[in-house]
Amino acid sequence: MNAEERQSRILALARHQGRVEVTTIAVDLEVAPETIRRDLGVLERRGLLRRTYGGAYPVEGAGFETGLPERETLHVRDKRRIAAEAVKLLGDAETVFVDEGYTPQLLAGLLPCDRPLTVVTASLSTAAAIVDSQQVTVLLLGGRVRARTLATVGSWACAMLERFVIDLAFLGSNGISRELGLTTPDPVVADVKAKALAVSRRRVFMGHHSKFGASSFCRFAGVDDFEAIVTDVGLSSAEGHRYSLMGPRVHRV
Repeated sequence: MNAEERQSRILALARHQGRVEVTTIAVDLEVAPETIRRDLGVLERRGLLRRTYGGAYPVEGAGFETGLPERETLHVRDKRRIAAEAVKLLGDAETVFVDEGYTPQLLAGLLPCDRPLTVVTASLSTAAAIVDSQQVTVLLLGGRVRARTLATVGSWACAMLERFVIDLAFLGSNGISRELGLTTPDPVVADVKAKALAVSRRRVFMGHHSKFGASSFCRFAGVDDFEAIVTDVGLSSAEGHRYSLMGPRVHRV
């Protein structure tokens, strides 16, 4: 197996598993760990992987995006902590936008059910998870449903959002960086996120630390558009401080 074949295999495994470990992949491919580290460096320079201690995560872009089933199995403990911390920022909001994705879905399940609350979402999964709450009114945006994420996109979704004034938006992304802001692979998804951000008085970003420093195809927001960033302790305190200097409070849980 030459270097190109090996790197293709590493990338495929990372996208399938959500992460690769240097020691494990070295054994599987019967090469030295240092060879795998060089391969990871090549893939990182090409913008396909992001290296972490002992391994690497896949970077989502125009040619690759994880689906909801994969998101429901990756970093679940971290995502539960992120959702539990983010819901504390609800305050006295009466209308809330909850983004597509697994972490927002977890947050929706933690919203208080002892007071009237209106939740706007593009996510079929989120709507189904909370529609039985007696005090919660669920407004599902219309439009084309993306099979990968079970979320609606398109002009109908954006037109519905245009009519609202929302107290608080909980948003995610496929990548966030201090230089490029928040990005996602699909332009129609970026349109819905940008519109939700534009009609919301307050905005909170939620995301696993592997999203930080990564970038995708379509930019829909800047870091300074948010009052808070909620992530896990995998993001270093020093890097969290750098993001906080741009405006938002950074919560590491």
